[in-house]
Amino acid sequence: MAASPHRPSGPPAGPSRRTLLRTGGHLALGTAAGAALAGCGSGAHDGVGADGRVTVELWHGQTDTGRAAIEKLVAEFNRTHPGIRVDAGGGVLADAMLQKITAALASGSFPDIAYVFGSDLASVARSPSVVDLTDTFHDGPVPWKSFWAPARAAVTLNGQVRAAPALLDALAVVCNKKLFRDAGLPLPEAGWSWDEFVATARKLTDAGRGVFGTGWPGVGDEDTVWRLWPMIWDLGGDVVSEDGKHIGFADTGARALETVAALARDKSVYIDPKPGSEQMYQVFDSGRMGMVPTGPWQLPDIRQAKIDYHVVPLPTYSGKQMTISGPDTWTVFDNGPARVRAARTFVTWLSRPAQDVRWDVNAGSLPLSRSTEALPAWRAQEKHTEGLHVFTAALESARARPVHPAYPQISQALGQAIVSVLLGRSSPAKALRTCADEANAALLIPR
Repeated sequence: MAASPHRPSGPPAGPSRRTLLRTGGHLALGTAAGAALAGCGSGAHDGVGADGRVTVELWHGQTDTGRAAIEKLVAEFNRTHPGIRVDAGGGVLADAMLQKITAALASGSFPDIAYVFGSDLASVARSPSVVDLTDTFHDGPVPWKSFWAPARAAVTLNGQVRAAPALLDALAVVCNKKLFRDAGLPLPEAGWSWDEFVATARKLTDAGRGVFGTGWPGVGDEDTVWRLWPMIWDLGGDVVSEDGKHIGFADTGARALETVAALARDKSVYIDPKPGSEQMYQVFDSGRMGMVPTGPWQLPDIRQAKIDYHVVPLPTYSGKQMTISGPDTWTVFDNGPARVRAARTFVTWLSRPAQDVRWDVNAGSLPLSRSTEALPAWRAQEKHTEGLHVFTAALESARARPVHPAYPQISQALGQAIVSVLLGRSSPAKALRTCADEANAALLIPR
């Protein structure tokens, strides 16, 4: 995913945040897994050239500033590792990566490393050509426990590390200070409640001036869904129940949807009808929305729009801080021992704080680890970017979506439930029952 950079001095670049959050796994990898044999990737002689150097093919999925950032890092790696050459010229943009990888696995000609969305990893990892990186990170030079919990969770499937963490973010609420002043409202502080969020959105709304209290994506995609998970987790629910056969939010999901329904009844929520949430963000950037739940990728746009803003953690039901992070991955594929060793070396090098901080600053990620967060370069980035520290601090309580093969179907069902409530077509209880029927059926499918 190529998130907007956290730089105050320029416009954002790269795919839309929809690209970063889209639910993957809709394409079955069973055929690809059966057809892909270890060592069948592109290149000859295990990637070892006549000069003894191993060539590794990287599909980085980035564009614009993200591409520039990864290409600079690749160039440095190649200079400092004369026995390895990383070729970053192939592949496609991140939002088409699942289809590209699926086809590549089916043909037996796949890269050594690819940028795979966290929500797609469970599907991709069904292939026997995906390398197990457990020993690489548990016993390697990058301290595993230094990674933030969401980064670790996003690459772990059935206790095994199936990829390297690539990008990290978190949700918080960005407020328009001017609209709060106009409405005579104090700015919210950490620990505020969802009831206060609903009441504040109502007071900020001014239909005559075309001002909305807040916004929510309304197409039923992953951008619609992932905003509800921290509400469900805060209420004690989970995506999948402990028995693995049912959703874990049959009751808590309905309670969270009650909050969504209250916003809809008050007509205080702008419902974005198009994928990507660009319209919702345009409304905020034009000064016509009081609060928008978003991530650090949106700060450059907000600054460019000259919005005087304030960042506050997500509201809470329980009084405890809770948010969500949507990490993505560098997934390694088996094209023979020499290329696997070289790929492991590269993704490990990329994860170290000295490289990670450059990627974070230039490509829009939050620090993958506490070690990176402590570096002067990241501290300076936070100092120069209003509110960025709120997103970094939120990683203490952030959770990631589970790496589960049924997640795409669960997400699709919940997305439709949220949209039906936003548009007033269904009650929270009824919408959640329909969601549960569809999601539970998906959980029963053998995988």
